[in-house]
Amino acid sequence: MKDDFYQYQAQTTPYAPGMEIDHAKGNYIYDQQGRRYLDMVAGVSALPLGHCHPVIVAAIKKQVDKYMHVMVYGEYAQDPSVQLCKKIASLLPAPLETTYLVNSGTEAIEAAMKLARSVTGRSQIIAMKKAYHGNTMGSLSLMDYEERKAPYRPLLPDITHINFNCLQDLKWITTSTAAVIIESIQGGAGFKIPSKIWMQELSKRCKDMGALLLIDEIQPGIGRTGSMFYFMQHQIVPDMVITGKGLAGGLPIGALTASREHMSHFKQSPMLGHITTFGGHPVIAAAALATLTEIEQGGYMNEMAVKESRFRESLQHPAIREVRGKGLMLAALLPDDTYTALIVEECRRRGVIFFLLLYEKRAIRITPPYSISLSEIDYACTILLEVIESFYAPAP
Repeated sequence: MKDDFYQYQAQTTPYAPGMEIDHAKGNYIYDQQGRRYLDMVAGVSALPLGHCHPVIVAAIKKQVDKYMHVMVYGEYAQDPSVQLCKKIASLLPAPLETTYLVNSGTEAIEAAMKLARSVTGRSQIIAMKKAYHGNTMGSLSLMDYEERKAPYRPLLPDITHINFNCLQDLKWITTSTAAVIIESIQGGAGFKIPSKIWMQELSKRCKDMGALLLIDEIQPGIGRTGSMFYFMQHQIVPDMVITGKGLAGGLPIGALTASREHMSHFKQSPMLGHITTFGGHPVIAAAALATLTEIEQGGYMNEMAVKESRFRESLQHPAIREVRGKGLMLAALLPDDTYTALIVEECRRRGVIFFLLLYEKRAIRITPPYSISLSEIDYACTILLEVIESFYAPAP
């Protein structure tokens, strides 16, 4: 299978390990050679409840037996999709009550950019330096990583980049600004957390200038930081919230939530302002509804602080300069980027899966399923520290 993988399936790097997957269950992945791997990445935050959680699997099977795709988005009332949108509204502050369901986080970002320009009649969008919101053309335009952007230019015009968590840069938000978009925690930049003061001043500046505040919760959201959405820990209410990744417990989804007034622009200014064939797919919506319900009722968010503390206590090593992040969205920063990829690869060989980040090359990603146990945290950290020691041991 590995040979066919490299020959027939498009690759995105020359370094994919091509691990041959047999099955996955709970917090573990099993390969075709019978080896077991403790998953500390959770599909890059897309599997909050681990692999094949029985509640999610049951919801999928039940819906498959009823119907799957029946009509393009927004034409027929389908119970799983309606109930999911209603559930999302119940988890967000007013007036965020109307959700547009799509197929991925980056598609939700595209929809948000369009909606912001339609609502305000303005064109300028302000994004953060070292932001990552996806790889479609609009989302790519929000990135300031020129190495990745250059081959695809020209991209969207009128995009301005400012520094994340910088009060002084808020002056660039003016009456010409349609929207400011931020990740509530910057992912690719190394799990950078904003200050509460900056978040509140950002919100105020947007209101004063008539600009919309768009918050990307694709990775921090759905309970990963100890609250359903991380922005809620800062006592602000954005104009739009974008979710994805973990929302459907391992199936592809994205969602844009805004006020009913703002969202009405997609149906009349112009009509069919954003369309999708498979958005709101009933099987995926059923999985998402089951995921949200289980996270909300299962007490997982109450355990985030304890599990975060266990990681921080366990990841003590001279070569680990900092552990960034919140809850189970953590990154261990090494002194340099010389061995990061090699450390991740060696951990995988020893049966524990970690991963890398986009911009911050010194960082080791730690985003396990919420079901990770304290003993599994201890084991994963032991392996990681042993491997780090093998690369960064003091000279004799």
